Amino acid sequence: MTAYLEVSGYCPICEKKVQFASEYNWLRDHFLCSGCGSIPRERALMKVINDYYPNYRDLIIHESSPGGRGVSVKLHSECSHYSASHYYPDLALGTMHKKHGYQCESLEALTFEDESFDLFITQDVMEHIFDPSKAFSEIARVLKPGGAHVFTVPIINKGAQSECWASLDDKGEIVYHHDPEYHGNPIDSKGSLVTMHWGYDMAEFIQCHANMPTTIVMIDDINMGVRAEYIDVVVSYKL
Repeated sequence: MTAYLEVSGYCPICEKKVQFASEYNWLRDHFLCSGCGSIPRERALMKVINDYYPNYRDLIIHESSPGGRGVSVKLHSECSHYSASHYYPDLALGTMHKKHGYQCESLEALTFEDESFDLFITQDVMEHIFDPSKAFSEIARVLKPGGAHVFTVPIINKGAQSECWASLDDKGEIVYHHDPEYHGNPIDSKGSLVTMHWGYDMAEFIQCHANMPTTIVMIDDINMGVRAEYIDVVVSYKL
């Protein structure tokens, strides 16, 4: 198949000259780096981490729900104080998954001590949380003063108000407010249910529930392979 788009450029994850190519017009999931296999939102995230925290290799970093490529692999290999976790419904919080080697953590009830991390990273996770107010509050709790939650999330609604897509009732049963949507999950072939369609008012939501000022960084740079829909990077600061 002929490439829909192919360009030469510099990957902020590989830190070298590479080719970026996609066979499809939906670049968000298909505009791949020839070096590390990353997609645009991952390269945008790495650029923001490097621009805002150039000393990131020396920082204490935790990533929730890491992937097997791109930023997750880079941070794991280059940052001596990097740790990561996944949520396993059948495992007690704070315990280690014997097969996968990750600690079980829920963003809504983290087991970490207060002020544990300099940076907290999530990649396309915050649209899958049933109680995002609690999750943002918990992330703020475990960040050190001066630390930050740096993350990607598809801001589907853009300038329109954020919408709850699915929630839990008093019995813990899922309530679908719209047609169910699922995204890929690195540890579950069934995927992850979408619970929120965020808009730019996410920044106000985070300020209200976690008391963290928030910046939404928009990057469009074809030379770094950062071109696609919904690749904004969000930075929330612990004061």
